[in-house]
Amino acid sequence: MYIPDPSAADGLSGFRPFHASDRLPDWPRWFAGASGLVMTRTLPNGVATMQPAGGTQLTTTSGGLSWPGGVDLQLGRWFGARQHHGLEFVYWGVFGLDAQATTTVGGIAAIPQASGAQVGAVAANLFLTNAQSQQVSRADLVNDVEINYLYSLWDRPEFLSRDPATPTRPVSLIWLAGFRFFQLEDVLALATFSGQAGSPLDFSVATNNNLYGGQMGVKFDWRFAPRLRFSTVPKFLLAGNAITNTSTLATASGTPATFAATGAPANVHSTLGVFSWLGSVDTGVAWDVTEHWSLWIGYRVVGVGNIAQADDQWSSDITTASELSGITAGSSTIVHGGFAGFQGRY
Repeated sequence: MYIPDPSAADGLSGFRPFHASDRLPDWPRWFAGASGLVMTRTLPNGVATMQPAGGTQLTTTSGGLSWPGGVDLQLGRWFGARQHHGLEFVYWGVFGLDAQATTTVGGIAAIPQASGAQVGAVAANLFLTNAQSQQVSRADLVNDVEINYLYSLWDRPEFLSRDPATPTRPVSLIWLAGFRFFQLEDVLALATFSGQAGSPLDFSVATNNNLYGGQMGVKFDWRFAPRLRFSTVPKFLLAGNAITNTSTLATASGTPATFAATGAPANVHSTLGVFSWLGSVDTGVAWDVTEHWSLWIGYRVVGVGNIAQADDQWSSDITTASELSGITAGSSTIVHGGFAGFQGRY
């Protein structure tokens, strides 16, 4: 039999009907962000594109690589009464990773030679020996697409307590798992200008890595000041890699060289499937201006392994189609650079 406590007008003594720890979060569920990127990538050792002449020798890595701009976009939503589960979509890309180097020393013997090819009735080697000048150029791009499931262990980083009088845990940890597609396209072009043949002859190699698979990662935030937090996001991807490569020998006007033995154009497309890996880390500082807006700045490092690069597909002498076919994988690169942007929550 229940006898009410006369001193407890609101019911059982010792219980609070709405304890602060039991209240559900009233936070914005949707979030979206945009950042600008300035990035570059490391290059392989490179291979020679000419025999040494006049103390000069160009390679596929001559000229270094530029630091072009890019964009990073994010859209997501939190679900559930306590908003511990979420879904995010991420895209970022860097375009115009290019370089160019030229020499005009004269007497250039290009690499590759083309002893088994011709342009019309002219032997292709006439375009590639005793040349007046040579130019090697590079044009790369990077695209990244992710769909991630998020699980927040504690409070989300944007809503950690800023009031020293009511402190909460100063850190936030969010696990993520999802699908990731990463593309690295690597295009090399060599133009050899010969006085004998009177028209430049171009050799180009276009190698494309398409990584796709499942990734795992974590988002860790530490609020070290009332509105500032340190953030790091490591991720790891184990992926299948569908690689393509196209090697072409043609004049600057588009007339293809042909193999002398078969008459087929010197334009060979190859494919290869391998397993590759990718690891990335974003590290930066976020400023929570309000509960609805944050600004951030940081640095991104992406390491990609067991890939193919155009430098590894460079031929020394084009005699038959077999000299241009097949793909050599096993190299690696690091894509890195800074980012700055904002996130809105609504």
